[in-house]
Amino acid sequence: MAPVTLDFKSLTYSPSDAPLFTGFSLTLQQHRVGVVGRNGAGKSQLLRLAAGLIAPDQGEVRLEGVDIARQRARAIELVGVIFQNPDHQIIFPTVDEEMGFGLRHLPKAEAEARIDAVLAQFQRQPWRGRAVQSLSHGQKQLLCLMAVIAMQPKLIVLDEPTSGLDLVTRLRLLRVLRDLPQDVLHVTHDLEALAGYDRVIWLDRGQVLLDGPPNTVLPAYIADMQERADAEPDH
Repeated sequence: MAPVTLDFKSLTYSPSDAPLFTGFSLTLQQHRVGVVGRNGAGKSQLLRLAAGLIAPDQGEVRLEGVDIARQRARAIELVGVIFQNPDHQIIFPTVDEEMGFGLRHLPKAEAEARIDAVLAQFQRQPWRGRAVQSLSHGQKQLLCLMAVIAMQPKLIVLDEPTSGLDLVTRLRLLRVLRDLPQDVLHVTHDLEALAGYDRVIWLDRGQVLLDGPPNTVLPAYIADMQERADAEPDH
């Protein structure tokens, strides 16, 4: 599957009185892209703009030519979102209902077939009919991912998906992400998770400080964070 094109075009976005992105432009055309930066750098807002969950004050975000903040029906078909806390994303009491929510536009038989196919893909067929409250945190995160995959988007955006996972669950989730045919835009503080990615964007206060392959961006980012840690007083 060829990578999709995600364009941020001359964005201005002010989530409060202070502008975060001003004249921001960026084009992504790689299969797996990571985004790093300190808290407040604009990572999560960039992800929400990429998913069409928020609209820029000026400019536009286009995925495969679709203005995803304004063409919401098309955006939902093109992009899926995985948040940091699955409890903030899951809204239905059973696995089937949660996976079927994004498939409501399909005939029932087709929706059921997609659910079965994704459960089989992840070897989770026994989860059919299972109560969401019986799942662990990591299992809920996997459920969110399966629900998104069932929708067959072209791009999946992830906001700290490995946060709070134990090591085994984290490694399993990263293996799943590695093997996805969809493009991935991954916001994270988990730098090791980005080691095999095609591109990493380092954001700081709504600006790109460095943009390139992981083996260039991540060492520079780590060195800068170490320098800041040494310079800033302990609290």
